[in-house]
Amino acid sequence: MNINIHAKNLELNVPLRAFIEEKMADIEHLCGETGSAQVHVEVGIPSHHHNSGSIYYAEANLTIGGQLLRAEATNYDLHSAVVDVKDELKVLIKKFKDKLTEAQRQPSSE
Repeated sequence: MNINIHAKNLELNVPLRAFIEEKMADIEHLCGETGSAQVHVEVGIPSHHHNSGSIYYAEANLTIGGQLLRAEATNYDLHSAVVDVKDELKVLIKKFKDKLTEAQRQPSSE
């Protein structure tokens, strides 16, 4: 799986990059038999207008089997937002794989 990470309005340091790669590697085993997968992850601060503290967001676009699966999360903690995105991607991948297996089970109407 190819993982591309981009940061917006914050610095992407080595520990943060390692954390994101570790969390995205958790979903790699779910993508294994469907072919090559690419994940584009963006993390950051949506704006500098928040007066009560920082709000972080994470979003991921996963291209798998010719389909685009997208997950987004916002949180007061950047690490929690990344974990929320990972969990949402797991659900989306399971739904996608269920649709594939259901389509294979359907008899062709000829």
